[in-house]
Amino acid sequence: MSLLDTRVPAVLLRTDRNPFHHGTLGAVRSLGRAGVEVHLVADSAGSPVHRSRYVHRMHAPPPPGASADEILAVLRRVAGQVGRPAVLIPLDDATAIAAGRLRDDLSPSYLLPAMPATLSERVADKAELAAVCASADVPHPLTLVPDSPRQAAEDARRLGLPLVAKWSRPWLLPAGSGLRSTQVVHTAQQARALHARTAEAGSPLLLQAFLPPGEDRDWFFHGYADRSGTVRAGGPGRKQLSWPRGAGLTAVGHWTPNAEVRTLAERVTGGLGYRGVFDLDFRRCGSTGRYHLLDFNPRPGAQFRLFADSAGLDVVRALHLDLTGRPLPDGQPMAGRSFVVENYAPFAALRTAPGGRELAWYARDDRVPGWAMWALWARHVSGRLRQRLGTAVPVPAPRPAPRAAAPSLTDNEKASS
Repeated sequence: MSLLDTRVPAVLLRTDRNPFHHGTLGAVRSLGRAGVEVHLVADSAGSPVHRSRYVHRMHAPPPPGASADEILAVLRRVAGQVGRPAVLIPLDDATAIAAGRLRDDLSPSYLLPAMPATLSERVADKAELAAVCASADVPHPLTLVPDSPRQAAEDARRLGLPLVAKWSRPWLLPAGSGLRSTQVVHTAQQARALHARTAEAGSPLLLQAFLPPGEDRDWFFHGYADRSGTVRAGGPGRKQLSWPRGAGLTAVGHWTPNAEVRTLAERVTGGLGYRGVFDLDFRRCGSTGRYHLLDFNPRPGAQFRLFADSAGLDVVRALHLDLTGRPLPDGQPMAGRSFVVENYAPFAALRTAPGGRELAWYARDDRVPGWAMWALWARHVSGRLRQRLGTAVPVPAPRPAPRAAAPSLTDNEKASS
């Protein structure tokens, strides 16, 4: 018998079009294995995720950069198709922010944690996070917000080079702009040039003191703050390998006890009155040993399945249990467990794992997404290689059809375009 209330479906929401978002597959499998009907609102037609046996139904998502009204319209359409109240689980920052603001409009079709409507937006905003850390007495790298390109160059010299440049609201970055949410800046001129693109980026540029990466310095904490504010499920993890190296997502992570990281996580979420799933990124300063909070993501992190305890509880299941009024089991932490993203760390996926391991894509009970991932990854890598070698053959654009012969779009096609 499932611990979860299988009468209540789950709706997973994502506008990010990354076909290799393994966190989405993790959420689909976690809930599907527990018997929950899983509806996926995401552009996953080209992703291995839609091949999972645990996806009950795919729904056309809002477009990237969708307004709150557009997201609300899509969710109302999906609610009509689901036919009964469902737990809503945003899987990227943009949808988490929208869901927070729309909570009253989405009720009673969707179940969401009760917290201030703008709190998700506040913690996801990199500029706001600096103030949050200061009020909670949580270490955070020195951060400056220049008001002009000239000031950006001066602040870069003041902070010292290299430094980290971040856009305050990365979910607003336009697709195809070439702008990255975070990058290391090595010259004052680079900082000046980035600031000149502020209008294009859609949010202020932040310059932040650089904390060098190193062994045992990158940590994360995943958790679920229940209706009382108590942090349940999840735990602290150590990033052993990232992609790209030193500054990217977790390719290999280990569940590693760390009382200090846990204390900082509980301090910041408790001080904010945060409720729901969260994913925090920390970096330990090599000179002081202090853990600095770098990012607060108000939704499940991609590697959340690392923290599945002895009772099978993870942060996504904790959310479903809490919102449906069911008790959360007290499982034991599985310290030493590892999580490996095979396409970023293939050799790590082949090594033995004495403490237990979960792979991001392959699973014995759900093999097809893993096979599909490798086929897609091979095409992705070969395409990137051809681009770098300059051997890619340009494909001429198709000639437009005569206006009289152009068919009109159906309502479904309009919604998914």
